[in-house]
Amino acid sequence: MNECMEVLTHFSEVGKATGVEPFGNGHINTTYLVTTETGCRLVLQRINTNIFPEVAALMENVAAVTAHIRAKTQRDGKDAARCTLHTRKTDDGALFCRMPDGGCWRVYDYVVDTVSHDKVDSPAAFEACGEAFGYFQQQLADFPAAQLHTVIPNFHNTPLRYETFLRSVERDAAGRASTVQREIEFLCERAEFMQTLERAHAEGRLPLRVTHNDTKLNNILFDAASGLPVCVIDLDTVMPGYSVNDFGDSIRFGANTAAEDERDLSRVSLDLNLYHHYARGFLRGFGDALTPEERALLPIGARMMTLECGMRFLTDHLDGDVYFRIHREGHNLDRARCQLALLADMERKVDEMRV
Repeated sequence: MNECMEVLTHFSEVGKATGVEPFGNGHINTTYLVTTETGCRLVLQRINTNIFPEVAALMENVAAVTAHIRAKTQRDGKDAARCTLHTRKTDDGALFCRMPDGGCWRVYDYVVDTVSHDKVDSPAAFEACGEAFGYFQQQLADFPAAQLHTVIPNFHNTPLRYETFLRSVERDAAGRASTVQREIEFLCERAEFMQTLERAHAEGRLPLRVTHNDTKLNNILFDAASGLPVCVIDLDTVMPGYSVNDFGDSIRFGANTAAEDERDLSRVSLDLNLYHHYARGFLRGFGDALTPEERALLPIGARMMTLECGMRFLTDHLDGDVYFRIHREGHNLDRARCQLALLADMERKVDEMRV
């Protein structure tokens, strides 16, 4: 904790820290909860520069988006202190502190009287999740997305992900391609489908928006008393993208009847009840800002994000598990098979997925 204390000397306006403890269960950044002598609580994070090397660009995105949300919240007479993240600046006025060892640190205000959840425990909770992410989009609908930095280039460019996958198949670095021919063929059969969203954007039917790009339930803070969503957090991957991908990523993880790495594929399916609850919340939160063309493409977004995620897991399996952390032999293959089984079930239910 000495390192944390040293970092906090660069944020002297927060006061003297009296307690620092590990906080949360995130897998990317290292996070601590700080208590100061005045009783104020703060969130201190070391940013993972292996994943996010362009920290200045990332923090400029966070600052721009949160300022926009806060201004709208103040205009509407709501609680601006809890509506979004608030970044503390260093004594030099910077959005983050770079230490001599190269570590990059930031400080957020702790959002009081809130809780987060790691799993969907009811359709109502998943609908609230959809509303929160839809409202996040609605609040930023008039923000010029092109002004944001792209912190991870081509993050959801599925056709380019497919090209990367094909190179991994050809390279076969871990000597595993012969054992996953069925999965390789499954993806290759959907090469034309992978063009759908990029084509819709090129044709002007799918606008570029400010997107979150990590729309998991635990990236929403809920009021501890009412259970209602308060604000969307973990804004590191905020950048230009498609609304339907944010929708689809939530469905991929939240409406699956099985765990993401389930080995028994008979347990994997799309829960249509959860799917439609989330869609109702998302549409209600987004409101009139969502175009009819985007609404029609929401089911495609669910299928695309499931396909893309499965393809990324399979790519990493072929490469020798160099990107995603694994906990057992063949873990990425299990994840890939689960996503592809979910996609196959979505394809069977395509008519029922219309919203």
